[in-house]
Amino acid sequence: MRLVIPICTRGVTVSRVLSSGGTRPEGSSRLGGMITGMSETAHSPRFRPKKVYLAEPSGYCAGVYMAIKALVWMTKIFNPPVYCYHEIVHNRFVVEAFERAGVVFVDSIEAVPQGVPVMMSAHGSAPKVLSDAGARAGIVIDSVCPLVTKIHHEVKRRAAKGFDIIFVGHEGHDEAMGTMARAPSDMTLIEPETGLGGFEPRDPGKVALFAQTTLGMHEWEAVSTEASERFPNLVTSRKSDLCYATTNRQEAVLAMAAECDLILVVGSENSSNTNALVRTARVRGTPAHRIDSAGSISDEWLEGVRVVGVTAGASAPDHLVREVLDWLEPVEGWHLFRVTEEDEYFPLPRELRAFLTALISSIQVGFTAKPDGLGALEYDRRITATDALAALEA
Repeated sequence: MRLVIPICTRGVTVSRVLSSGGTRPEGSSRLGGMITGMSETAHSPRFRPKKVYLAEPSGYCAGVYMAIKALVWMTKIFNPPVYCYHEIVHNRFVVEAFERAGVVFVDSIEAVPQGVPVMMSAHGSAPKVLSDAGARAGIVIDSVCPLVTKIHHEVKRRAAKGFDIIFVGHEGHDEAMGTMARAPSDMTLIEPETGLGGFEPRDPGKVALFAQTTLGMHEWEAVSTEASERFPNLVTSRKSDLCYATTNRQEAVLAMAAECDLILVVGSENSSNTNALVRTARVRGTPAHRIDSAGSISDEWLEGVRVVGVTAGASAPDHLVREVLDWLEPVEGWHLFRVTEEDEYFPLPRELRAFLTALISSIQVGFTAKPDGLGALEYDRRITATDALAALEA
């Protein structure tokens, strides 16, 4: 174990970098600075749009912030390799940055050597996977998003009361697998595109409906309406299962699409919420494409296009968005298309907070140092995922 404590105690000014064509004052956008080694070379566009809108909010959500910072802490505390069950978030640039820092991503706990530290991904894991990890690893940190945990609790509670549970999600997605494992004999996975189909509950009066947090709003609403019509006593969460970040980003895209000829969504192919943003824009009737980075943009998409809208999935790094804005080179610059503000904050996972507190306290005792009240955990609110990844790359 290494006694390397702070990841970074800088403020958030690093994430307040405007494009040369931007029209907002400093601090109005949270776009981050470049992260070395993570960008891709891109040429200038053959067809320059007149104007570019950047959706606000877009990009990293509170759950992704928490998960990335937690895994950065793991790389600072422990000697490599640090293991992570499944990709920490669904973005290949983030995953590759961690791989360069000595993180090994595995799809089976059996691939984790005995006694090493392991982190569980933000999408949530099955109970058996968690128990197997606890028996095998030296320390287990579960970085599951709190909003996913909420659905896990709801599923277990309704299953215990004898409900048949409809779970709307994508088969094979990490979140769907982790949630279905909470009550496998009482749950039926429904793909949003197919609807309820031949689903028949044991008791039509005891049916519950829950959803993957990253679905498209229009997809969830369609299944929810169908289920409500078929089962008048349908039970759902008191608050929508779709996470605030999913909903906010889709609402921003819906509003922005009305003003744009083209929507570009930054994010990886295996990111559910990124793909949902593409589908949301197309539902509005606006052409939309998912891109990994600026290098993925096709010149043909821009032919005859005057206004381009840019957004990003909840796990897409800020520097990739910045590169897209720079690459597009809009004649009149880029402008924020603000729909709402986000100020949600999720603290580091409980197990990691406890471990860090004990570790820091032991060091203070060993050096007869007195706590100054400004420990690493107090700084966590100020540190962005962009800051943490920059420290990781450094």
